[in-house]
Amino acid sequence: MAAYKNPIPTVDCIVELPRDRIVLIMRKNVPIGWALPGGFVDEGEPLHAACVREVKEETGLDVDLSEQFFTYSDPARDPRKHTVSTVYIGWADGEPSGSDDAADAKAFTLDELPKELCFDHGTILSDYLTYKRTGKRRKI
Repeated sequence: MAAYKNPIPTVDCIVELPRDRIVLIMRKNVPIGWALPGGFVDEGEPLHAACVREVKEETGLDVDLSEQFFTYSDPARDPRKHTVSTVYIGWADGEPSGSDDAADAKAFTLDELPKELCFDHGTILSDYLTYKRTGKRRKI
């Protein structure tokens, strides 16, 4: 009998900074590129706590989560394995600094976001921009 394979829970965070900027990290590991701060949820860890931890580890910022945005579960969203990401929106003060598995971390205005992003983060940010401009969320 084959072992049952479950998707892996992850979290990502849209970290809002003053002056209408958001934080992205440059990943150190494959796939390399710009991404939202986030990562895998540890066993026994609540999703929101994993999100706060991952943001701190990768950017040095203490994020205050304001809302759970959406859960993204396309099996192809991560080329390494099937992950399910719960995305939060939060805010922080200060400037990000890449650490842990982030080679760099930067704040971008919404008009200067990189075009090429890892995973499905381009879709997530497109949904976020629609939400910020219209108040409408992605439909299930």
